[in-house]
Amino acid sequence: MGSKYKHVCSPIRIRGIDIKNRIIMAPISPNVASQDGYVTRDFVDWMRPFARGGAAIIYVGNASIDRSECFDELCQLDLVSDKCILPLSWYTEMAAQYGCLASLEINHNGKDTAFEAVGHPPYSASPIITASEITRAKKLGRDPIPAIEMTHEKIAETVEKYAMAAYRMKQAGMKICLVHGGHGNLISQFTSPLYNKRTDEYGGSLENRARFAIEVCQAIREKCGPDFVIDFRISADEIAPEGMHFEETLELIGLLKDHIDILNVSAGLHSDFDFKYYRNWCQNYLMPRGFNVHYARKVKEKYPDLLVSAVGSIVDLDMAEEIISNGWADFVAMCRALMADPEMPRKYALNRPEERRPCLRCDACAGRLIPPRPLNCAVNPYLHMVFEFKDGRVPKAPVKKRVAVVGGGPAGIQAMLALCERGHDVTLYEKTGQLGGSLIGAAAPPFKIDLQDYLKWLIRQAEKAPAKIYLNTEATKEILDKGAYDAIIIAVGAKPIIPDVPGIDKPHVHWAPDAELGKVPVGDKIVIIGAGSIGVEAAIDFGMAGKDVTLIELADAEAHYMNLRKSVRNAVGDLMAKLEEYNIPLHLETRLEEVLDDKVICRNLKTGELVEFPCDTVLLSVGMVPLYDVIDSLRHSAPETEVHIVGDAKEVGNISTAVNGTFTAAVHI
Repeated sequence: MGSKYKHVCSPIRIRGIDIKNRIIMAPISPNVASQDGYVTRDFVDWMRPFARGGAAIIYVGNASIDRSECFDELCQLDLVSDKCILPLSWYTEMAAQYGCLASLEINHNGKDTAFEAVGHPPYSASPIITASEITRAKKLGRDPIPAIEMTHEKIAETVEKYAMAAYRMKQAGMKICLVHGGHGNLISQFTSPLYNKRTDEYGGSLENRARFAIEVCQAIREKCGPDFVIDFRISADEIAPEGMHFEETLELIGLLKDHIDILNVSAGLHSDFDFKYYRNWCQNYLMPRGFNVHYARKVKEKYPDLLVSAVGSIVDLDMAEEIISNGWADFVAMCRALMADPEMPRKYALNRPEERRPCLRCDACAGRLIPPRPLNCAVNPYLHMVFEFKDGRVPKAPVKKRVAVVGGGPAGIQAMLALCERGHDVTLYEKTGQLGGSLIGAAAPPFKIDLQDYLKWLIRQAEKAPAKIYLNTEATKEILDKGAYDAIIIAVGAKPIIPDVPGIDKPHVHWAPDAELGKVPVGDKIVIIGAGSIGVEAAIDFGMAGKDVTLIELADAEAHYMNLRKSVRNAVGDLMAKLEEYNIPLHLETRLEEVLDDKVICRNLKTGELVEFPCDTVLLSVGMVPLYDVIDSLRHSAPETEVHIVGDAKEVGNISTAVNGTFTAAVHI
């Protein structure tokens, strides 16, 4: 009997090419190609989980048609010569083992190549200077450099490069390519009035602005023949005020549709405007799921015969089934969700959707693009060690050991799961009455839906594991010594930092997550000390509940922004916008001096003046510190080389550092 996910698991045949289901791995830049632009064996192994997991098509993003003039990733694939064909075939043939189509997103980024990357100004439709170039020039201490307007000869040469890139893909055994016509890359620099200021036959009217895109697709068809699928990526709306908007994009699609086979419908711009519109194609955890599906749906309504792919925070195949069964799109493209669980397609085909490992949309993966490191995932530690475990499984340990895990937070649970997979006899001790640790408080705000899903999944996995779990049990030295364990993983986490100021021990002063969980009473007028991610999210949580909230932060504006961005990545803008939405003032360069019964006294570090903030509740979120005393009391309860300190107990970090660091320790026991 087949899957109950009939629509998303249904095959489709395009130009005689069998596509086994409707799941596409959206283009990704894994940073595992060679620095001279070729597929490596590590590249093949890194991509293997997605082919093995059941996706029908897997795309690698931003493959350059010529790195000598369009180059913006250190490990970017280069398709400019036949030297790429042999290594590309390794990737193609690996995917074919699993009935999967390997492919690339071919691209020229035009205006966004820095002068320093190629030794000459970038090429574009018009001689524009982008906002990002202005920022880059200021940082490098030079004048901004305008793009070179492409001549007719250069346009023809570039069209041929696109066609040859696709043809080399076909020679390597690929049957489909994705042409990047969106996000402010070169093709969209021609189609968009934001960048195209030409007055010749490539500028002005929409028909003229579409000419370059059509010529590219025509050249690919002529070079690759009728048995090759052309997928075309587009920004339905560039969002930028002077950019191309959806009404005109619909007209553009009408001009393109006879030259392509599939339309991938995204939105926003990539790097211009200092990534202001990045959120529109790579959504953060505060944004709705299925963010851009409405665009795909409207495209499909207007052009029902055109095959359409929806993309944008499609986090699971329940959403995908709804999209396809309702006729809103023909394919769903997923990137981060498949990085979190490459096996998701198989799990759904086997009718086991509850086993999906949820994506947090935290962008821990994207945070490794610059400086370049192989991408990993906050919740999928196997991706971090794909080169060690090529089959996606942890090998059984040669000797079964008795191992204790101290702490039932994300680090402790991940340690337990990995140890069980290794075949060890595992006992987990959690001093509270529930598993989850710091995730419980972190998932408390109603807008943390992704983290809430992950917490539920993590606890389900823990409950299924063949380990002994003792709740309400604090693992003391005596308990561990008595257990005579061969190895111990200490994952006790961290504790809040308490400022040393008068009145800090008053009964209305609490740790912010405890207040969000309802563990302590909260009044109507709240002052939160510390505006990192914990403090800002707590402020928004209570602001949404109608409380009067004030945020106090020691850092200046630049340092605060950078610290917050480091923590929440591309959600920083949305968090700050929500503070404004709920009228929550943020007082920077302000230090807590004293807590009184009905107010706090702070010092403005710029003026030196004391400032009073009336309140009936004070919540602390100034940071955390590892539980060193607990760690030191336990670290000699097994042979010292077999005691591993992980997660926040080792160094206060985030879910990614806890999960990946813990997994690395556990799989070597």
